[in-house]
Amino acid sequence: MRKLAVEELGRLSVEAYRQASKYPLYLALDDVRSRYNVGSLLRSADAFRVEKVLLGGYTPAPPHPEIYRAALGAETSVAWERIPNLAAHLKNLQEKGFAIIALEQTDESQNLMHFDWPPPPWVIVVGHELRGLSEEVLAVCTHAVEIPQYGTKHSLNVAVAGGIALYEAVRALERQGFRIA
Repeated sequence: MRKLAVEELGRLSVEAYRQASKYPLYLALDDVRSRYNVGSLLRSADAFRVEKVLLGGYTPAPPHPEIYRAALGAETSVAWERIPNLAAHLKNLQEKGFAIIALEQTDESQNLMHFDWPPPPWVIVVGHELRGLSEEVLAVCTHAVEIPQYGTKHSLNVAVAGGIALYEAVRALERQGFRIA
């Protein structure tokens, strides 16, 4: 076994990525405060070919060195948009047929590993590092999922949790027959 060189990975150029097909999946950030978490979530969105990242409320947006440090260029490949009123925007997407899926611990949340995914397109919504999703945003969500945890902590870092949720969403899309070239 040997480690592959970056050149052997066959990654797309930024321009080719922008033109490439994407999964019917958005990622929305509700008042995520850390620029490092924003950069990390942009990088995960790039890895899983998310159509768009919505930077809601006071979530910081590029340009910023801390975002660049974590995103490693994903801020230039992934489509992203600042959304001052995320709840209203999500309601509009819901009216267009999107399922709005909260990554949050609620009295109705389902285990992400056993979630019965609705028909796409989907928006996965992640929240503030300490408070989670705002009540206004949560009220718009059509589903809620949570990541099972078996230790003493009640939550994961938002960038870690978002990456796990995107991975599971892409797995579900592939099981439903969605393939990207």
